Amino acid sequence: MKEMVKKSSVLSPVYLICKKKKDEIKEKRKLSNQFRYKGTFINRSENRKYLCLILAGYKEFLYPAVFGRIKKYMDPRLDVCIITSGLFSDAVDEICRENSWSYLSVMENNVSLVQNVAIGLHPEAQYIFKLDEDIFITRDFFSHMLDAYQEAWKSDYMPGVLAPLIPVNGYGHMRILEKLGKKDIYQMRFEIPKYAAGYERMIETMPDAAKFFWGEGGMVPSIDDMNERFWNEKHEVRACPVRFSIGAILFERSIWEAMKYFRVDRKIIGLGIDEEQLCSFCLLKSRPVMVSENIVFGHLGFGPQNREMKEYYLKYPEIFI
Repeated sequence: MKEMVKKSSVLSPVYLICKKKKDEIKEKRKLSNQFRYKGTFINRSENRKYLCLILAGYKEFLYPAVFGRIKKYMDPRLDVCIITSGLFSDAVDEICRENSWSYLSVMENNVSLVQNVAIGLHPEAQYIFKLDEDIFITRDFFSHMLDAYQEAWKSDYMPGVLAPLIPVNGYGHMRILEKLGKKDIYQMRFEIPKYAAGYERMIETMPDAAKFFWGEGGMVPSIDDMNERFWNEKHEVRACPVRFSIGAILFERSIWEAMKYFRVDRKIIGLGIDEEQLCSFCLLKSRPVMVSENIVFGHLGFGPQNREMKEYYLKYPEIFI
């Protein structure tokens, strides 16, 4: 009589232990990839609760205005760390030394990596401002953003990221036009304004559209005037329904940790991956990007606008300082 062998579908304890160890090793390798770097970190932090990261290194011509504004409107509660991806900048090093700011330079050109490393090197920071080097902040920016973030928590949403109104921005340009009553003028000169981001939109591709929002033609006030005017209006924070360019944002460390940090693909520079991941995470986890209706500051322009906007900046520096 043949012996019947009954196969069991229950996994053995040995198999489960081995699988767990393999999963742990895999996870450790993944985390290592997100933080492994070669570079230089000059640490001048005071282990503060608030941190400002400034991604720089490639638009040195903007530094007098951009960093002049940051220095002028700095909040003493913040640690500041300028980060460069793929290079060490003597100009950035000098700015950091003059202002007692930290400087992180990562040899590998990957924007997700350098942000992960920078946040990891500031373990006490719970609130993180991230700015790009072509962002022009306005008076009381840091304190107003923190106030607006707390206001956002009193709304019907659970905010994931807070941003200001940025005129050269897929969402921000529409709100600026609505608040100023200039939609018809913009439509006659460019296109039908929409809440929309992307290179198929003139706001992200046409230099003349960027110049329009920097005041050319006299239709749009300066970022400083709009910031003062809007802050004195009724305070409101709105959820952004479209992809938001993250050149100027505030978020909590817990968001970064919950999304398992910025995804690092070492085969590419990673431009836009951090934005894509953050926007996707916020949507899927019901932690939306929230935009303050009362804070305004400037963005020079997007990639297709860069060359002509550089010429515009160099020709009319007084607009930006």
